[in-house]
Amino acid sequence: MRMNLQVPFAEKEAAKKLGARWDAARKLWYIDNDEQLAACARWSPTPHAAGEGASPAKAAPSAPRQGAGKLVVGSAYVAQTPACHCPPWQLCELCQPLALAC
Repeated sequence: MRMNLQVPFAEKEAAKKLGARWDAARKLWYIDNDEQLAACARWSPTPHAAGEGASPAKAAPSAPRQGAGKLVVGSAYVAQTPACHCPPWQLCELCQPLALAC
């Protein structure tokens, strides 16, 4: 049975000595048999990281745009210049990259 491990880069040599193998395609360490399980238990993934009984992981939010989703009044207000002159409910090629993902 294959089990993926969460091995920090600084501990990769120790994991290799205990029999862990590197999966270059997935970029993670793993073990193949149950005999290595006890030796590599400190790198076993947590149930949340493995997806067991956890809610679906949300994608990491991208870097927020300055002033996005925040009402700014007074001297801190900066007017946003539109990318094009299309109506706000239509997306053209110029404003598509700037649109908020739902």
